Amino acid sequence: MKDLLSIYAPANRARLIVVAVLLISATAVVDWATKPYISLGFLYLFPIMILGGFLSRILIVGVALVCAVLQEAFSNLPANEAVLRLLFSSAGFVGTGLFISELIRNRRMVMAHVEELEGEIKLREDAEEQLRSLVESSPAAIVTIDSGGNVLLANEAAQHLLAPGGKSLQGQEINSYLPALQTVLRTQQPRVFRTTLQCTGKRSDGEVFLAGVWFSNYSTISGPHLAAIIVDLSEDLRNREDLSLDYLLKNTRILMGAVAHEIRNLCGAVLVVHKNLSRVKELESNEDFNALGNLIQNLKRVSALELGSSSAQNGAVVELTSVLDELRILIETDYHESDIAVQWDVQESLPLVWADRYGLIQVFLNLAKNSRRAMASTGTKRLRIAAREEKGTVTIRFEDTGTGIAAPENLFRPFQRGAESSGLGLYVSRAIIRSFGGELSYEPRSEGCCFAVILPLRTAAEEVVNA
Repeated sequence: MKDLLSIYAPANRARLIVVAVLLISATAVVDWATKPYISLGFLYLFPIMILGGFLSRILIVGVALVCAVLQEAFSNLPANEAVLRLLFSSAGFVGTGLFISELIRNRRMVMAHVEELEGEIKLREDAEEQLRSLVESSPAAIVTIDSGGNVLLANEAAQHLLAPGGKSLQGQEINSYLPALQTVLRTQQPRVFRTTLQCTGKRSDGEVFLAGVWFSNYSTISGPHLAAIIVDLSEDLRNREDLSLDYLLKNTRILMGAVAHEIRNLCGAVLVVHKNLSRVKELESNEDFNALGNLIQNLKRVSALELGSSSAQNGAVVELTSVLDELRILIETDYHESDIAVQWDVQESLPLVWADRYGLIQVFLNLAKNSRRAMASTGTKRLRIAAREEKGTVTIRFEDTGTGIAAPENLFRPFQRGAESSGLGLYVSRAIIRSFGGELSYEPRSEGCCFAVILPLRTAAEEVVNA
């Protein structure tokens, strides 16, 4: 049929018209020449079939009527039946032409639909190939599970995660590796859902690990199936716990420093009173009084012990832009719900700084939460976070439109009266910043308040470390 359609291609139409005209003319001449003997009017069907493949319906009807008239004009049949013959031949020629026209038109539609389907099949095959390559090359384990809990498909990462060096996962029960997914299959609702969970997984060699699973269900002819992406979170858990312990110890040292500072102040005041009282003669030989003085002096010496460490030990090279991006993810949703506009003014291509990434996040969160509390009762709620390189340092400013600071001279003092919680937020924040050679300071504003975190550049800090 493709060959037939190629005959009726637009490039061949001129030649087909010439051929049809020649056939009509030849048939008419031969029919005229043989009029006394035989009629060749049926030969007009061939040019009509040729022209019916590309002419419009009106032109096909016109050509068919012309051929019917020519047939009757050179016919040697009785004249009293001429009108009837003309009607029948006209109907036959018109019907043949319109049939060929409709046949070719329908065939063109079918061929166009077939080409469209072939194109869609090719696109689908390409998409399936890309998806297959994506699944196989994915660093995350990907599995599909049938309604009975058997693994239908597992990529190389899944094989390495669940059964390293073992037999293929395909056909095995997922309950042996991730019992939680088996439970999901048994209790799942008929509706489509997508969710995530953390659960305990077990490898084929019996090793237990913490699994993070993102999964969804889908329906097939054979029943509901489950698709899951699995990652091993054990190392992240260990790192998180180690980091939490490390910062627990660091914050404990900071808190102990704050307590020691207050004890030193108290001991100093008590020693002054003790010295004044020692001038009283009745107390000079009092053993309890002298023992109290020794106790206070020993306590003062203990509180003066150095609990800190050098900035070289606490710092590392940090890419500040990514830290601020993480901060944006952490605060913007909550601030949007509180109708607080957060403006970010971060210089492009900020240099690397010497700091502690986790410590910076904690300090930034504390400053942002302080601003949020300060703007709780104000009409205009706006927090501007700006980061700029200034004179060999990088300064990050947190400027809000809150109620401001009533007594700036009392900032950064531990255990302040009337402060939120323990009153140690700003004290600990500045201690964290100072632990790796930075500084946290307050910058007065006519409205609201502004805190500046000043961080040393990587090159400057490395020179100190190398020295």
